[in-house]
Amino acid sequence: MVKYIKKLTGTLCILLYSAGTAAPYAVADDNTNRQKLSISEQRKFDYFYYEGVRLKNAAKYDASYEMFRRCLEIDSTSSVAMFDISSYYIQMNQPEKAVVLLRKTVACSPHNQEYRSTLATLLFNMSMFGEAAEEYELLIRAFPGKPELNYFLAEAYTRMGEIGKAIDAYNMLENSMGMHEAISMEKFQLYMTIEQPDSAFNELIRLAGKFPMESRYPVMIGDLYLQRDDTVQALKYFKQAWEMDPQSPYYPVSMANYYEKTGQKDAAKQQIQEALMNARLDVNTKMNILVRYIMQLQRSKQDIDGANTLFGTLLEQHPDEARLKLAYGDFLATQNKFDEARFQYRLVTESEPENIDAWQQLLRLSLQTQDLDEVLRICNKCQEIFPDAMEFRFYPGVAYYQKKEYQLAIDMYEAGLRFVPKDNQSLISDFYGQIGDTYFHLKETDKAFDAYEEALKYNDKNIVVLNNYAYYLSLLKKDLSKAERMSALCIKMEPDNAIYIDTYAWIFFVQGNYLLAKMYIEQALSKDKTNSAELVDHYGDILYLSGEKEKALEQWRKAKEQGKINATLDRKISEETYFEETAEELFNSIDEKDTGETQQ
Repeated sequence: MVKYIKKLTGTLCILLYSAGTAAPYAVADDNTNRQKLSISEQRKFDYFYYEGVRLKNAAKYDASYEMFRRCLEIDSTSSVAMFDISSYYIQMNQPEKAVVLLRKTVACSPHNQEYRSTLATLLFNMSMFGEAAEEYELLIRAFPGKPELNYFLAEAYTRMGEIGKAIDAYNMLENSMGMHEAISMEKFQLYMTIEQPDSAFNELIRLAGKFPMESRYPVMIGDLYLQRDDTVQALKYFKQAWEMDPQSPYYPVSMANYYEKTGQKDAAKQQIQEALMNARLDVNTKMNILVRYIMQLQRSKQDIDGANTLFGTLLEQHPDEARLKLAYGDFLATQNKFDEARFQYRLVTESEPENIDAWQQLLRLSLQTQDLDEVLRICNKCQEIFPDAMEFRFYPGVAYYQKKEYQLAIDMYEAGLRFVPKDNQSLISDFYGQIGDTYFHLKETDKAFDAYEEALKYNDKNIVVLNNYAYYLSLLKKDLSKAERMSALCIKMEPDNAIYIDTYAWIFFVQGNYLLAKMYIEQALSKDKTNSAELVDHYGDILYLSGEKEKALEQWRKAKEQGKINATLDRKISEETYFEETAEELFNSIDEKDTGETQQ
């Protein structure tokens, strides 16, 4: 839900706040079924509503919210009041409440385009694409003069996987607006998605006819022919594109693909090499050519190591181009050439110390390679250069946590919290979640649970906190009903996450409900892609207390083979019976289960 809120803080929130300049209540509220108010009630309502608008315009949002809330106490059917309050629910990271209120708003004022459009946008951003599509369909019927609504409907259908309906929506848009490149390209991509190359081909033919001097379209038509192994027709269209625009960045890559297809590998590389050496092409065009060529090599699973030479060619021509060094660093990292990638990033940080992209890439790579001292060096340096960039205040805590210097980790998190903007509640929640994990490793469980409670105050859907809190409660056999509720919420949000399902299974095991525990642990194992020894050990424990002792022994042995080192596990295997892990082993098992994933 965090991503959704970030997205809404732009366009949609502006749309919502624009309601603050509404006309007088009787005019602004188009709810014909509105509750009838006495003159006295109407005056009170108008006072609170206009006061709410004034306070909102003065950025006194808490007070403004209270005024609109009092409006609803007077008239629970007021569309304008419900609409304004829904905007505050969005700000407070409570989109579910906003949806409920917007649905009531739309029900009261079904012909108001702004209300229904806002509801549709909210549903879309919450990934409720089916309901969003229903709202867009109603809007299209109610407002036929707004053809652009078909674009949003097509987007909703695309996200639902209803590609045919998405294409129909784009066709309706095209019928209203006329042929447009962006619409045709969307249709082209959708036809390719559902493997209808003939229809995709026809879209390109129409585009080529509409824009006869645009070289991209012959190139794309040639690419389609190449996919069909029709190299003769492909070459015909590639040559046609070159005649239109010899400097086209699309032509060299497609010709290289043609040479690869026809077994002329040296010619393919030479084609790209010549393009990169072309003095008439600027560095951006050359970078686009090289990136497109690499992507094609990756898609066709060809050897990409030779592309390093091509990067070298570009770097010789443009030794001071930071974007090129960053792109080369990224490419080297995909080949697991981490030292070479780091060298490219460092070149940029040394020549352009205020290039935050370079520092972020260097940080990402250092985290990936577990170079924790380098993580600390980068963050310390960048806190001076970019004091408002929160990643450089978050990851020192992560580094110390992974170094098992837990008190230093807590100190870093608490120091970083002082710089987090108060309105970034999701990030504040993540900081407190990490503090909770760290206190638990210090065996200060009360402080850990206090930190988790604080994290959930700021974001009650913080899935990592919910899972870790639930699992640690189960290890200590405390407040198991609460642990079960939190774990169930995790599974509702991420039903295919093996770790979260294992937590749910373990809570049932601790409660003595072995039937449900077995059902969920088997589900967890079916979804596990990490070969987790901890999950396998849990399965053995659950099987044993379910009465399947021989199968339990098999799982314990398997857990040991997969790398779990534990005295109690050895004892279970040797004595062929179940024993609870010691308190010390329980704390050690936290790292093995790896519940404490980084939350940012």
